[in-house]
Amino acid sequence: MADNEPKTLIAPRQGTRPVHVGDVVVGGGSPIVVQSMLCASETDPGANIEQVNRLAEAGCEIARMAVPRRESLAVFSKVCDASPIPIVADIHFDAKCAIEAAWRGASALRINPGNIGGLSETDLVIAAARGAGIPIRIGVNAGSLQSDIAERKDLSLPEKLALSAVGYVRYFKDERGFSDIVVSAKAHDVTTTVQAYRLLARQIPDVPLHIGVTEAGTAMQGLVKSSAGSGILLAEGIGDTLRISLTDDPVLEVRAGWALLSALGLRQRTPEIISCPTCSRCKVDLISIAKEVEERLQDVEAPIKVAVMGCVVNGPGEAKDADVGVACGDGHGAVFAHGKIVRKVKEGQIADALMEQIKAL
Repeated sequence: MADNEPKTLIAPRQGTRPVHVGDVVVGGGSPIVVQSMLCASETDPGANIEQVNRLAEAGCEIARMAVPRRESLAVFSKVCDASPIPIVADIHFDAKCAIEAAWRGASALRINPGNIGGLSETDLVIAAARGAGIPIRIGVNAGSLQSDIAERKDLSLPEKLALSAVGYVRYFKDERGFSDIVVSAKAHDVTTTVQAYRLLARQIPDVPLHIGVTEAGTAMQGLVKSSAGSGILLAEGIGDTLRISLTDDPVLEVRAGWALLSALGLRQRTPEIISCPTCSRCKVDLISIAKEVEERLQDVEAPIKVAVMGCVVNGPGEAKDADVGVACGDGHGAVFAHGKIVRKVKEGQIADALMEQIKAL
């Protein structure tokens, strides 16, 4: 690398103020927080508690729960009481529901001021959050902009999203003296989302941002779109907390969030797998081996690198920075640790040998 080339592609983090969601700090230079959302029925406390426990085990640090009606508040309260991580109440259309959730154990409220009932109702929500000592996420979405902004022809969609979010931030801070806020401005389109957050980062640089591509789709498409959009923003130093939104098990959202942060060198909680895409030199069923190793690593909480390489070409040399790995030959594998071969095993023993070596680290 030449002396004048940057040593990292990741820009310094935006200097936002800290906001406390339960015992989790969002912004203020704290580590980027991984979030998800419960999708069990709001009438079933057991299913929600089971799900939030699985999310917490996967590394979720904040979970959001929809409270679509006031009858859901009793279940919401039970989930808050039982949850090992902070629970955010997601409220639309009903300010009184948000007010009650603030007193029923919510660690934060998420509202879209554009559909909560106007500024007078928003004021009531702000007062409830202030009294309960919890923050509010101002969540603006492309599909639910207030009509006076949505109908403007002189603005692009990213400009509309930013205008809406910034307007509410200024109202909360300047008119109501409430600055314990986090902001999101999401769209299902990657380019729109990235442009909107860039505007927010310039216009309200002190406010923590919750980033993500909303309605990103099922696992394959959703992971690609979310990684593209959130990855760009994180590389630019934008974002204090994120959710990878998928039409799938929310545990996958959490794992994807951690994988994205790890890939960018921002946070690492679980093992990273280094594996080659295979070619005709490969003489083992590398795809099956790599998938088995990946599955067995789900229970390992250690920021290590594990290499699963198909041949000696992509062996310890290209994966020399891995903590442990295997370079496969014709029906066998050479297990290595920190670039040095420690043993050779048959193909069917590779996954077991890797796990044994990991335990020995």
